[in-house]
Amino acid sequence: MPRPCLATALALCIAQPVMAQSPAVHSRPVESSAAQQAVPRSAGTPYASRNLPDRIMLTPAADPSTGMAVAWRTDVAQTASEAQIAIAVDGPTLEEKAVLVTGTPGVPKDSANGPALYHQLRFEKLTPDTVYAYRLKGSAGWTEWMQFRTASAEAKPFRFLYLGDIQNGILTYASRVIRQAFHANGGIELVLHAGDLAAQRDDLDHDDEWGEFNQAGGYNWSIVPQLPATGNHEYVDVALPNGAESRKLGPYWPLQFALPANGAPGVKATTYFVDYQGVRFIVLDGTSAIDLGTMAQQTRWLDETLASSKAKWNVVLFHQPVFTCARPQDTSEIKQAWKPVFDSRKVDLVLQGHDHCYSRLTSEAGREASAAMRKDGKVQGPVYLVSVTGAKMYGLNDRARTQPDKTAEATELYQVVDVSGDTLKFRTFTASGKLYDGFDLERRTDGNHLIDIAEPTIAVRTCLGNVGPDGGKCVARGK
Repeated sequence: MPRPCLATALALCIAQPVMAQSPAVHSRPVESSAAQQAVPRSAGTPYASRNLPDRIMLTPAADPSTGMAVAWRTDVAQTASEAQIAIAVDGPTLEEKAVLVTGTPGVPKDSANGPALYHQLRFEKLTPDTVYAYRLKGSAGWTEWMQFRTASAEAKPFRFLYLGDIQNGILTYASRVIRQAFHANGGIELVLHAGDLAAQRDDLDHDDEWGEFNQAGGYNWSIVPQLPATGNHEYVDVALPNGAESRKLGPYWPLQFALPANGAPGVKATTYFVDYQGVRFIVLDGTSAIDLGTMAQQTRWLDETLASSKAKWNVVLFHQPVFTCARPQDTSEIKQAWKPVFDSRKVDLVLQGHDHCYSRLTSEAGREASAAMRKDGKVQGPVYLVSVTGAKMYGLNDRARTQPDKTAEATELYQVVDVSGDTLKFRTFTASGKLYDGFDLERRTDGNHLIDIAEPTIAVRTCLGNVGPDGGKCVARGK
């Protein structure tokens, strides 16, 4: 059992600032003022850095029973990265036993909202299943105390939230979905993001988008560990010397998230795994695999990481779906490389985004074949999910009418997953909190058995011509 980080010992439990792990290639020059003016902006400068920390993001270590990390932003006057942390007590005396933790100075980033410094620290050698409180230093003083609980060192029931693309209408529309999820479902211990957290194209200035993302989640991002996957919109286009176009990771990702450095070789900034109370979460980078030539090393790492897993459940998270519900064709590169690994290693859930529709698929042969397998008591899996949280919507493709077990279009959604022993309960809710879909996975000696829920769900949501499922116009456009 690792020693708890208490009193002065805690200072020894802080690794080097996490941003040092991010390769320099992930930096991006500041856009010219002319380019910034061409991009839509939020009114005024609501996302300028302040004299108190903001954009506070909690992320887990590979072993979140003993480690967490935090990233945040300040104005340029607060050059030092400073935090205080203590085991939580039940009276207003946290500062009495709090330990000061310091790191290297913040990393500068200029934007249309002005200059800022981004900071990161890791808290390590923590005690499992223990509530900690921490606060961060700004040039005007300390933030409020924020609490998190470390994971148990053993398998233990817990609940996690899975969100599809937040990306568009982040504050206007997606924020209500995120807030509804937390308001209606207490005890969420992890949040999984299936990529495209922001658009990083032409919806808004990029700094405004990331400001909206942080405002949409609010304090929840600072007290519940976040497991994000990159989408194609986390990347920005770059011109190569030969005139061709390529991609590189946008500048905000390595500043905003302090992630475990245990991913695939050459892709450690965006791939990683986390073991949480009996579940191994494996995060892949489909954009890098498809566009930057890292498919082979990610596939090898995926197979090795699944082979070494001692967890009861294995969940894989990435952006581009194996089976698409909106696009004309499935994602062939990912399907050919990763699906055989999912099958051979018996992955339980594959969580994805990108298609801006909803799909739950358990058999490539179609929903009738899947239903027949369940009726006959056959083992099923993996279960492939696609979902969307933000405002951009795509219409369903022809296959989506018969292949997935259930679909939706023009619908903002969130998913709550409860893990308890040999049962995994998956529930999908609409933005207003209505139960839309759900199933239980039961682990038996021969494998997973999928059980459709008996709880009443609302009617299937699809557009009928130009009329949407809510009676207004259909906002799902063809892909």
